[in-house]
This record gives sequence, structure tokens and C-alpha cells, in this order.
Amino acid sequence: MSSRSLDQTQTPLLSQLQECAQRDYAPFHTPGHKRGQGASARLQSLLGTEVLRADLPELPELDNLFAPSSVIQQAQELAAAAFGADQTWFLANGSTCGVEAAILATCQPGDKILLPRNVHQSAIAGLILSGAVPVYLLPGYDAMTDLLYTVTPEQVAAALQQHPDAKAVLLVSPTYHGVCADIAAIAQIVHKVGIPLLVDEAHGAHFGFHPDLPTSALSAGADLAVQSTHKTLAGLTQAAMLHLKGDHIPPERIQQALQLVQSTSPSYLLLASLDAARHQMAMEGKVLLEQTLELATWARSQLANLPHLSLLSEAEVGKPGFFALDSTRLTVDVRHTGQDGFALDERLHTQYGVTAELPALHHLTFILSLGDRPSSVQRLVQGFQAMLKMLPPASPASLPSQLFLQPWQAPLTPRQAFFAKTEQVAIADAVERISGELVCPYPPGIPVLMPGEVVSEVAIAHLQTVLAAGGSLTGCADPTLQSLKVVCR
Repeated sequence: MSSRSLDQTQTPLLSQLQECAQRDYAPFHTPGHKRGQGASARLQSLLGTEVLRADLPELPELDNLFAPSSVIQQAQELAAAAFGADQTWFLANGSTCGVEAAILATCQPGDKILLPRNVHQSAIAGLILSGAVPVYLLPGYDAMTDLLYTVTPEQVAAALQQHPDAKAVLLVSPTYHGVCADIAAIAQIVHKVGIPLLVDEAHGAHFGFHPDLPTSALSAGADLAVQSTHKTLAGLTQAAMLHLKGDHIPPERIQQALQLVQSTSPSYLLLASLDAARHQMAMEGKVLLEQTLELATWARSQLANLPHLSLLSEAEVGKPGFFALDSTRLTVDVRHTGQDGFALDERLHTQYGVTAELPALHHLTFILSLGDRPSSVQRLVQGFQAMLKMLPPASPASLPSQLFLQPWQAPLTPRQAFFAKTEQVAIADAVERISGELVCPYPPGIPVLMPGEVVSEVAIAHLQTVLAAGGSLTGCADPTLQSLKVVCR
């Protein structure tokens, strides 16, 4: 590796894309809009000519994502150094393809993998593609906050003792609400039996750049981490990275797996944004995150003083599955307003110009990042202040959902159910049948029903409550939940 490739002031891919975009030549290659010349006037008006000129394919000067040897290779090496990895891959299909590739690279058909029941739907796709057999772990659940946390080291140790033939362990850390697992302790347990620890760190790309944030997965001992650079850093939407450290997973397996799940026409705008995001964090990440943390601290104190609201805080640290909290993530419990989170989200969005990342039945979750400014955070606080004054007298909302405390049965693996013959039945007739499809509220994309699981009345009631409150469902053929695909008897 040359000294230039380790110079964090450089942006090899971004700079080369800019140079190619400014070049004067006749393009007889994709995309069809030919550097914006054929784009519709409306698209040109929205994006501008500079963006369209930079929407380029795999020109010789721009390298090849699947066989990098020049600017992409250099950009990925810089990213690996900045994020503390041995090797990094740029992802143009989001963390979704990274999680899928992680499972494909570590599990063969029939292999067991330990993972929490509240995994993202991308992990289920990885199970279906790989044929791996899930061993689900029940994440910590706190009835006081009505939130799912993560799994504990003790759970992982017990599961590995019960399933000594497991080939990998997958964690979700942080969760959508910023709750982190004790990765260091879990890594020690997992490595004692000689298998890799994979971490879906989609919401934690910023962790390694400030000491007041939780420890990054790789620094804590994980073998592989998938991060959504676009979620908390300044990558464009869908831009992500997969980081590898240590020798538990052969890099060539990751490369092979990614070729199965990544587009062969990756957007260079997305890839260049990863190079730019890495440069920004390497150069000024600590300063930017210091400002973000100050804003988050102020917002947290202001919201905590408002009537009928409470915030998820570090006071919960030490509860099962709650090892650390990302303080840039604000999760507001709204149960005592007498309104559900979906209704309050709609009010904030339409009446006060404030948009949450994740509305749910009992909570609203807001992401603060390096892109926030005092004015936007003040608007968040003022929106809540004004909205609460307009609400009718409050009475506590419905009791916390006990959905994930219910036992579940899974007679079939996700892959078996996905490829099984199915039939569409009325939702009332689906109870006690085996689900043939994935059903999950989105966001956050955490499945309530998995392919291969027995459909319970509790799960159906929970999904119907989400729909009635204004939420939406994905993964199923009938998003209104009037019917469901089940495995034929």
C-alpha cells in the first residue's frame, strides 16, 4: 500500500469522478440520459446538470467495484484505516446487501446461526438465500419503556452450549433506538468456540469517531460489521460499508457473496459519497460529533422537562440487553400524552414541520447527526411544546405490548417456507397455520411474522393495532392484512 493510499486528506474516487464528469467527450455508453443531455427537464431542474454529468458507469478511470485495482481500491483502503478494519467493501445496495453477504459468507445450507428475534428483514433474506437455520435469541424487553433491547452475553453462552454446531453469531447493535450490546464480552464467548461474530451496526457508523459514543463493533472484538454510512454520516441514501477484521472469515468469501447481492451497475454517486464521508470523518469527525452531542444533550434536557414525555436514557444501562446508549438517538415515550406515536408524528410533520425517523405505537425516535444545526433542534423542541399545548387532557395509552414475550414456534426454516407451496387465506383462518411470508411494520423493518413460524393471535392483533394507528406493513402480499399467505397443509 502506498503512502498516498493512507493519506486521509485524499479522496481518490470522489476526485476521479469529478474529473471524469468535467471531461468533454462523446459518451456512447450507459446511462441513457448521456450525462444529463437526455434527462427530462423536470429531473434536470431537481438534480442540476452537475449531478447528472457525474452519473457515470464503470469507465476505465473509475475502476470496477467487483475487481478494484485503482481508485476504488484506494478509497476502500482509506476507509478500512479510518474505521479500524483490515479490509472494507463499499456497498451500493445499502446495509441490506451487507447483512445478506455476511450470512452467505459464513453459513452453508443447514448451518445454524444464532441471532436475535428482532433482526432486520435483511437477515431473514440472508437466511432464505443461504439456507442457514436460525436459532433465535429473545432480546431483552423492558415493560417500563416497552422497548426491545439486545441479547446478553449469558444468552449467547447458553445458546452456544445448547447448539455447539452453530457456525456464526449475528448481533444487532445498536438497535434502532440506540441501545448497544456488550460486544466485547460476547466476542470473547463466541471466539472461544472458534466461530465469527457478525454485527449489524447499520445505525452505528459514527461510533468510532468520538470517545463519548459507544465503542464500535470492530474495536470491541467483532469480526465483521455492516454500517449504513448514509444513516448517521454524510453518505448518500443507500451508501454503506462492510468492514472485516481478523482471520475468522476469508475475505474472498465476502467478495463472492457480495457479487451475488450487489448490483452490477453500482451508482458512482453513491460510491463517491462513501469516499467523501470517510474523508470528512477522518479529518473532522470528532469536532462534528462534539457539536452533535452538545445539541443532543440540550434537546434531551428540554424534552425531558415537558409534561407527559419521557426519554430513553443511560439510566437504563445495566438492564438485560442494555449495555450502552447512543446519546445522539432520542427516543421519546409518548404513552402519557393519550395519543399514539403515529398520530403525534403526523401532527409534528404536517403542522410543525418536524419529521421523526421512526414513529411507533408508543414512541417517536429522532436521529441527531452531524447535519443538524441549533435551529433544527430548536424547531424539534418548539414543535413538541406547541403540540402538547393543543392536545386534550391526557390519560395513559394502552398497556405495553407483550408481543415479543410470547413463545413462538417455527416448524420450517425461512428458506423452506419461502419455497413451499402456499395459499392465500383470510386472516382469521391464518391463525395456527405456518406463515409463508414475512410481515413487518416498516420502519423499522423488524419482522413480527417470519416465514416458517406459526401464526399467533397475538401477532395478528399487534399488526392490526399498528395498521389502525396509521402504520404500514411490508413483506406481505396483502399489506392491509385482510389475508395472509400460509404454507399449504
